[in-house]
Amino acid sequence: MEDAKIGFIGLGNMGHPMAKNLEKAGFPLSVYNRTTEKANDFKEKSTVYTKVTELVKNSDVIFTMLTNDTAVRQVYEEILSEDIHGKLFVDMSTISPQATNDISSAVKIKEAGFIDAPVAGSTKPAADGTLIIMAGGDEKDLDRAQPYLQKLGKIRHLGENGKGIAAKLSVNYFLSTLYQGLAETVLFSDKLGIDRKDMLDIINESASGSGATKVKTPLLINDDYAPAFALDLMLKDILLAHNAGADYPLSKTLIETYQSAHDEGFGKDDVIGIINYLKK
Repeated sequence: MEDAKIGFIGLGNMGHPMAKNLEKAGFPLSVYNRTTEKANDFKEKSTVYTKVTELVKNSDVIFTMLTNDTAVRQVYEEILSEDIHGKLFVDMSTISPQATNDISSAVKIKEAGFIDAPVAGSTKPAADGTLIIMAGGDEKDLDRAQPYLQKLGKIRHLGENGKGIAAKLSVNYFLSTLYQGLAETVLFSDKLGIDRKDMLDIINESASGSGATKVKTPLLINDDYAPAFALDLMLKDILLAHNAGADYPLSKTLIETYQSAHDEGFGKDDVIGIINYLKK
């Protein structure tokens, strides 16, 4: 149903460019953000709502991209106060498996569809429409969401509700180890007198390089840690992974390091800004 009315709730660093891609694709779009100023540049082509319930009433397929369990639960509490029969909800937030299961069950009780579809990738892939979307939900719901999700990135259907968020927590657990390892390696090579750009070139051109190291290279070279993905968000995801069962030797170190970086005031920096905490 490609002429469905689309709603998008949450216009943060990730949600804003994702919603823009849906707008550019020409879908009938409505948006909501708690801080209304972030919706200003949607007013020309889309409908901006100031109430979640009004957006839901006037949309068929509703995307949510919010910060954490609390924010998602609050929004869905409002959503569930409405008649949502026949609507489809696609939550792209990174939240706990428990919150995902609670919300998906509550939505289905009210005879609506639900997909958990968190993403891998930060603000540039969000803007480029090249995110990796990890989806959990019924095949029929995924088929219905397909025309819209494919404007946001590459879709991987991993099974029933909860599988999408499980994959997201797993991949972010891995990324947290990569970023701390990269920061420590750069600090070590700095100490040994290796030019930082040379070191990063070697990393990126060797087997140790990856998309994760390449995307953070400009930040490390310029010593500028404006957030594409904030350190505090990574801390949240490490804790979610730990609570979901990632109880390993590295997890204890990661929690200690990222939590201490937050406590020292580095939480709003990009995640690779962990380097500034580590060099203190």
